[in-house]
Amino acid sequence: MPGDCIPFRDTNYFSSLICDYLDQKAELQPFYNRFPKLENFEGQILDKQQSFSNKHREILVGTLKKQYKNVATSEITINNIAVLEKPNAFTVVTGHQLNLFTGPLYFLYKIISTINLTKILKEKYPEFDFVPVYWMATEDHDFEEINYFNLFGKKVQWNHKDGGAVGVFDTEGLDKVFDVFSSEIGKGQNAERLKSLFEKAYLKHQNLTEATRYIANELFGEYGLVIIDGNDKELKRLFVPYAEKELLEQVVFNKVLPKTKKLEAAGYKVQVNPREINLFYLANGLRERIIEKNGNYYVNETDIGWNKTEILKELYGFPERFSPNVMMRPLYQEIVLPNLCYIGGGGELAYWLELKDYFETVKIPFPILLLRNSVLIQTKKQAEKIKKLNISDIDLFLKQHELINRKVRQISNIDINFDTQRKHLKKQFVEMYELAKQTDVTFINAVKAQEIKQLKGLDVLEDRLLKAQRRKLSDHVKRLATIQNELFPNHSLQERNKNFSELYLEYGEELIPQLIKNLDPLKGGFLILKD
Repeated sequence: MPGDCIPFRDTNYFSSLICDYLDQKAELQPFYNRFPKLENFEGQILDKQQSFSNKHREILVGTLKKQYKNVATSEITINNIAVLEKPNAFTVVTGHQLNLFTGPLYFLYKIISTINLTKILKEKYPEFDFVPVYWMATEDHDFEEINYFNLFGKKVQWNHKDGGAVGVFDTEGLDKVFDVFSSEIGKGQNAERLKSLFEKAYLKHQNLTEATRYIANELFGEYGLVIIDGNDKELKRLFVPYAEKELLEQVVFNKVLPKTKKLEAAGYKVQVNPREINLFYLANGLRERIIEKNGNYYVNETDIGWNKTEILKELYGFPERFSPNVMMRPLYQEIVLPNLCYIGGGGELAYWLELKDYFETVKIPFPILLLRNSVLIQTKKQAEKIKKLNISDIDLFLKQHELINRKVRQISNIDINFDTQRKHLKKQFVEMYELAKQTDVTFINAVKAQEIKQLKGLDVLEDRLLKAQRRKLSDHVKRLATIQNELFPNHSLQERNKNFSELYLEYGEELIPQLIKNLDPLKGGFLILKD
């Protein structure tokens, strides 16, 4: 799978905030600690080594061993868990929701970026150990975001009663989803492997957390991936002092809100705004915001409430009932892991960039932020079609009408560009303006109106000629649209839409090894892989 790389900015699929971050624009430097360059990890290692306690390591390793008690995993993963107890071991982390059957393709790219970065770091800093970690978003409650995946342009959906943290959802109803999935992917060796993976994950496990751990371990266990569930009482105990500070002092709101204002002032869109209290309360079938009114605390839309003394007693007695929201989860992660770098998508990095001052206030090292690998995979047939159509990789990222118009102009036997005529017309009107000045100044407005009318007339003629050529070259236009629709389903990036199973049917067990081989997390750019 040889690949070409396109700058993220040139794809037009990434925000100005992320593109400017990648370009290391000076105005964004106050929003992060260290830029993801290999040499910058030395300082990050030192910071984390000095701040992360042996006690936290012991609790982390003990928790992971408990979570892996009934998981058949690789020796390298078992060793990676054990090595985290040593003071010279660090993690690289990515996080993701518990999407049904991994959800969109970029789930794979996130984890592979994480695995590959640990390999690169080990080569550069051999005296240290680096462990790839997938943080499962088990406490998330946005079930509608995760209860489906796309397959061959269709939505394969799981219907289940909603409410509370999704990780504890039982797998009832997934047998029906399995039937739909099995009928869609057909037969063959690769199809049977996919069916087996789905069946063992969702029909042989009790809840969504266990099922997701099984899939991630089956796909990446041989590469040493460690999978962690943050919805754990012992890990939450480490978070208690920070949750207490949030309840009493609203630290996130006070530190992050000014940062978002600065982002807005610089012309960037703010990804997430902090709430006054950035914690949820967890109970059976419930994950609701904690709010404060007149010195008392309540769980939103419930009858649950406490005074100050009572909520602190609840926090210290039952830390597992307090769940960080999107603004506090990054801190929780950095408290329980000896982490150096977080790898995420553009949307994730956008809200991480709001958090640096908050981390400094609570004296936790702010991790290096790395944009995950992005990939467009072309099958052999697709690559051949693209070659015949003479489309460049960068052209593929154009809006469809722009791509078609550009190609029609290129292959047409007549010149469909009236720029020369526009230039000539404007020159003539310069003379008309001079004449108007010498005769009657009020005539200038009439000249201007006539200029606008005639330039618009040229635009209309050019557009009609272009449409006529598109009809004449309709077969070429149709093939252009078809190949772009295949690679950009619903006019979106392939990685944000397709499920990995479609590519697994094509490549089988070679899919992940080939991605491991070709994805370089520090290279930057949007990777095009061609069979």
